[in-house]
This record gives sequence, structure tokens and C-alpha cells, in this order.
Amino acid sequence: MSMDSQSLLQETERFVTHFFATRISPAFLFHNIDHTKDVVKAATFLADYYQVPADDRQVVLLAAWFHDTGYSSGSARSHEKISKEVATDFLQQHQVDAATIEKVGNSIMATQWPQCPVNLTEQILCDADLFHLGTDAFEEKNKQLRKELNALFDKKLSKKEWREKNIVFLQQHRYFTDYARKNLQPVKQQHLQELLDKNKDNDQPEEVPAAAPKPLAVKKEDPIGQVDVKAEAKENAKENKARISRTERGIATMFRIMSENHVNLSQMADSKANIMISVNTIVMSIMVSVLLGKLQFYPEFIAPTIILLVVCLSAVVYAILATRPNITKGTFTEEDIKNKKVNLLFFGNFYNMSLHEYDWAMKEMMKDSEYLNSSMIKDIYFLGVVLARKYKFLRISYNIFMFGLIIAIIAFGIAFFLSDKTTAAS
Repeated sequence: MSMDSQSLLQETERFVTHFFATRISPAFLFHNIDHTKDVVKAATFLADYYQVPADDRQVVLLAAWFHDTGYSSGSARSHEKISKEVATDFLQQHQVDAATIEKVGNSIMATQWPQCPVNLTEQILCDADLFHLGTDAFEEKNKQLRKELNALFDKKLSKKEWREKNIVFLQQHRYFTDYARKNLQPVKQQHLQELLDKNKDNDQPEEVPAAAPKPLAVKKEDPIGQVDVKAEAKENAKENKARISRTERGIATMFRIMSENHVNLSQMADSKANIMISVNTIVMSIMVSVLLGKLQFYPEFIAPTIILLVVCLSAVVYAILATRPNITKGTFTEEDIKNKKVNLLFFGNFYNMSLHEYDWAMKEMMKDSEYLNSSMIKDIYFLGVVLARKYKFLRISYNIFMFGLIIAIIAFGIAFFLSDKTTAAS
């Protein structure tokens, strides 16, 4: 039986803490359990800030705990893949469902440089992993990372070399969540400017001690940018691009299937409404043309006839309400497009606009993938709202017809029975 979320996270914390103590070299002065705990703390804060659902919150915290366990291999190269394997093995042993395991693995892989998250969960983890870049802890953490690299490679990076690597890294890095861009990015820019200013003031390269080995021949394991990092970055970028492409195709397929399902359900609702309208109008036509003219001879059938007419008329009214369209103004403004307020995928929002205006608006929307996805989501949502309204009125119409018809038939039966008794008595 699988564990509840809180118990799983507690067991994960115990496992990862023991894992770092026994499986990861003390030479990792930066990528240690303290860094992992800082990432978990930042991920918890961001998850709470965005009020992410419980399932996604569990995913991001699990990924935060496991994201650096891959350093057990002894180097930074492909540590994300190893971290994913460690997390997958642990979660499978604790009977976590496959969907959650896949999300945790994807979140860990999103931290691979260059970072390329595709959803909020992955964005939160990426920003939590480098949260310190936009805080006052940057200088201290940066010193730890330099000591780690010097210890691992048994070489000494000069201050100038280290500044240059950090400048390149900070220039290439970007935050993904709105919170980080608003609150962390400005602080990170201050750190970058300080490094740029120091670099200008120290044009002369720092002397390397005679006893020290020659300057570090940067290796691929160094996570802050080296000679070979471009090749690895290109490879990672290709993998991330392929993953994003698969995700985008999956999203497009989802929208297409949902739209088709909604349209099919709408057509079914219209067909049901048409059946109800046709049946009841035929019944009312027969009653008006045949039965009403003879009620003067059979007064006992007046009440049942009125009941049946009211039932048929009510059923027809609700069936018509189910299919009656709503009319919108069919216009939008340039301000609506810039503020992403109007859904251009629904004809009711643009049918009174000129082709030139609509063409401009559509091109603006297609430039902005977030606006486009938001419009498709709105289109699906309002299709669902319309469907709910249709089926609500249809249900009322069918209930009126079903129960009303039963009552009318019973009324006709009673009237006929009383008519026979009156005739027999006379």
C-alpha cells in the first residue's frame, strides 16, 4: 500500500540525508545536503506562494530532495540523469504511481543546463535550485562552489577566471516564475554588475603561485561554463527541444480532442432538443385541430387536455431555451489584445470587426504562445459552460415531458372512468 504524502516526504528526507552522508564525497562543498535543504526550502516557499495543488506540491518537493543525488557518481556530468534514476528507484520501492514518478523525473531533468522547464512545477524547481543567485547568500555560496571545484580538480581557479565564469553564467541564466523575476532578478543583476565592475578594476591577471599547477584546464564537469560546455549545452538543448516539441504536440492533440468532444456533445444536445420540439409540436397540433373542437361535447376531458397542452408547451419552451444562441457585441479593442482579454477563437468576439483588424489581432496572439494557449483554454471552458446550460434545459424539458405525460394519461384515464360511471348511472 502506498504512503500518504507527508509520510513519503519524511521518508524521502531521511533517505536523502543518509544518502549524502554515505554516498557523496565530502569534496562537494557546495552540492551537499545543506544546498539540497536550501532548495527544498525555496521550493516549498514558491509552491506555497503559487498555491499549487497537493499532487504537484508533492512532485516539486520530491524532485527538490533528489535533484542532486546524482553527484554520487563523483562528477557533475549527467548528474541529473543519475538523480532521476535514484529518485525513480526509491519511489518505485515505495509504490508511488507511475505518473508521479514521471513528473518527478521530468522536473529533475528540467534543472539540466541550459534549464528549460515546460510547466509551473518544473519552473519552481529550476528557480529554487538557483534561488541563491538573487539573495544576499550569493557571495558565500559562490565561494563554496569555487572551493568545491578547486578540491575536485586539485587545481586553483584565479579570482579573475572565477569572476569571468560567473559573469558568463549570470548573463546566461534567467528565472522562470513571476515571483523570481520580480524579487530575485534585480538582486542577481546587482551581483552581476558588481562582478563586471571588479573585472574592469582588475585588468591585470592575478599571478598564479609558483608551487601551484598550471591554470585549470577547464573540464566538462565544471557546471559554471568551460571550454567543452558548449558541446554539452548543445546536446542538452537538443534533448530539451525534443522534449518540449513532444509536449507541445501532446498539448495540441489534447486541445483538438477536447474541442471535437465538446462539438459532438453540442450536436447531440441540439438533436435531442429537435426531437423534443418536433414530438411536442405534433402532439399540440393534433390536440388543437382535433380534440379542442369536440371538448364541448366531452367537458370531462377539458382538464386532462389542458394538462397535456401545458406539459407539451413547457417541454417545447425548455427545448428551445437549450438551443437558443446568445448574441455578443462581436467587437474588441487594441487594448483588449494587448491585455490579452479577448478570445479570438470564438466568432462572437470578432464578427463585427474588419478583416484587417482581425488579421492584426490574430497575428499578435500567435506571436504570444501564452496568449494562444490561454485563448484555447478559454474556448474549451466556455464551450463547456454552454454545454452545461444546454443539458440543464434539456433535462428539465425531458423531465417535464416524461412526468407530465404520465400525469396527463392518468388524468385522461380518470376522466374516462368517471364518464363511464355517469353514463351507466343515467
